[in-house]
Formats: sequence, C-alpha cells, structure tokens
Amino acid sequence: MKITSAEFVKGVTGPDAALEDGRPQIAFIGRSNVGKSSVINSLTHQKNLARTSSFPGRTQEINLFLINRSFYLVDLPGYGYAKASKERQEDLQRLIYWYLIEAPYRQQKIVLIIDAKAGLTDTDKEMLRELESRGKNIVVVLNKIDRLKKLALEAQLQKVKTAVGGHMLIPYSSKKRTGIGLLTDAMLQKNA
Repeated sequence: MKITSAEFVKGVTGPDAALEDGRPQIAFIGRSNVGKSSVINSLTHQKNLARTSSFPGRTQEINLFLINRSFYLVDLPGYGYAKASKERQEDLQRLIYWYLIEAPYRQQKIVLIIDAKAGLTDTDKEMLRELESRGKNIVVVLNKIDRLKKLALEAQLQKVKTAVGGHMLIPYSSKKRTGIGLLTDAMLQKNA
C-alpha cells in the first residue's frame, strides 16, 4: 500500500471527535528540532503538509493528518528544548503525556524519531522507557543520516540498535529520500 493522499485536518489540544472516529492513529514523537515535520512531508510526498521550522518547538498542538482517507498521522509537539517559557514547555509535555498515556485513544504505532548525530539522548531514553512500560508498538527512526559520514553512521546505528532492543530501527533521510519505503511499510503493517 502507498500513501496516495494526505491532508491536514486540524490541531487539537484535548479530546476531539476526530480522535474518536475509529480511524487508526500513528503517532510521531521526538525531541524538538528532530525533523518530525520533514519526515511527515517526505512520507506523504508533500513539501508543506507539516510546517517545518529552523527553531525548535514549532509544533504547539497535536496535528492530525488524514492519510489515504483511512488513518491519521498524529504529529505531537517535540519534547525537550523549545523556545518557549518553562510554563509553556510544561503544558506541551502534559499534552504529549495526555495523548500517549492518559487518553483512551489507542495508537496503532508510535514512530519515535531520533537525531542521527545526537544519538539516543537521555530524554529519548526516558520517552522510550515510558512507551515500552505502556506496551506501545514502537518503530524507531534514526533521522538525518545524511549528516553523518559512512563509518560514523555505522557506529551510531549499532549503538542505537543496541539501546532500542527489539524495536524496528529505520535509518532515514528526507533529503536523500532514504527509508521512506521502509517506514511506510512499517506504519501500514498492523502488528509489525
């Protein structure tokens, strides 16, 4: 199956009818400035579907994108550093926690995006542990691999692979269009 259509539905900050319409939800989560929007845009073959920004913390709501009129890509705010007040950062963290942990919505998959250069940070490890403890179906994407030379990339892949255990790990580059097919397949498989 391919992604043939993608449209922005709305940004939400709490319970919403769109989240309750029975369509599967695939959530994208990662640190601020990890490139979630670029990954979503490359997957959907649309340059400006998700807003990209050069400064961290652009996503301030849970953004819903309807894919193939059959499921949602759910773009969550980034965790960690953001150019926002401490109070606003805490609000965003609560929103993420609410959607992933407290709300009754079940995600078919959670795509955890890691920066290839930074590797698995403490906040990434914390998020991964939290998701694992809740039995979430996780795919890990090592994004921006084009920024590393071959040997450094191989070393980083091995390090991250060891750290994430049995979760599928996909090397990804929006710029070079690497990993798009693998991630699309992983998202569309119900029990992978």
